Amino acid sequence: MKCSALIKITGFTMALLAGAGYYTRSCLGADNIAALAENSLTLPAPKDRRVRPLVVVLADNAGTETTDFAIPYGVLKESGAADVVTVSTEPGAVKLIPALQIRADMTLVQFDESTPVGADILIIPAMDREENPVLLNWVRAQSEKGATVVSICEGARVIAHAGLLEGKAATTHWSGLEEIAEAFPGTRWVHNRRFVMDGQVMTTAGISASLPASLALVEAIAGRHTAELTAQRLGVSNWGIDHYTSSFTLTAGRIFLAAGNWLAVWRHEVVEIPVAGGFDEISVALMADAWSRTFRSEALATSVSGSVRSRHGLLMETEASSESDRLVLPVYSGTPASALDAALENIMERYGAPTADFVALQFEYPRR
Repeated sequence: MKCSALIKITGFTMALLAGAGYYTRSCLGADNIAALAENSLTLPAPKDRRVRPLVVVLADNAGTETTDFAIPYGVLKESGAADVVTVSTEPGAVKLIPALQIRADMTLVQFDESTPVGADILIIPAMDREENPVLLNWVRAQSEKGATVVSICEGARVIAHAGLLEGKAATTHWSGLEEIAEAFPGTRWVHNRRFVMDGQVMTTAGISASLPASLALVEAIAGRHTAELTAQRLGVSNWGIDHYTSSFTLTAGRIFLAAGNWLAVWRHEVVEIPVAGGFDEISVALMADAWSRTFRSEALATSVSGSVRSRHGLLMETEASSESDRLVLPVYSGTPASALDAALENIMERYGAPTADFVALQFEYPRR
């Protein structure tokens, strides 16, 4: 069972309990990072006389992880270091999991028609249909055209199925490391690193690694100074590689907490996140993602219109009206980097510390 199974509240059944044995297994032994000859990302010069690299943030309409998608988009846009476009597998709305809905700038077909030389950098979030042949063929084609491929969290499964991790060092969400190592033994699966760079492939650990990994990508593109300025605006103090994978485990107590939260349907509620034009996509994504992982609440975005553009141009579909029995969150005014901490504090106040800790576990986030 992989991490995405934890966040599908509508599909959560007692199968979570059946999977307890998997989650409580030990890690894969010693850290393999020493096997790497280097820990650097190879970024070729931008193609087709581009001044700046062209970055594609990929989405599958059927299901793409919320923050895996929104954070790299927001960070790279904020940096100004690259041209960033969102591309979906099909026309229409993209369902983000566990919350929110967006529309991409273009489809795979439209991108291929407009940009036959391909992207310079391809960012792949965790996706529901990780073995979708259309998706995998397109990812392979972009790699063959010279794109640097970056997976966020369990987006590593997509690039592994595409054959791009064979002989590489890589990482992914703590809950999936053992399973993916069994499925893809030709890859050196690394523990205790927020992100791993090997040649023209970059992989990241849990969901919360998307912010430091995106800043590392900015640094690789435009240098340390640009990354520092971007981090300062986002409220990030460092984006180091160090991480302690084995501190994240799904214990029996956490399993029963999740089951209890999910089964107590009379306590479930909808949480509204009001958005207006120019909203910060990183903060909204973190809050919506966190509140939708409690197994007691489901977050959605609301506005006075049906769709709203973020400060960096991401088109989000919203609900147009509010209902009186919902919890409406106040408009967040802090830095993007502090949004998850703020959400966890509010979740703790409403549902208790164990639920907040369970949400942080899913993010692979060490609470402050």
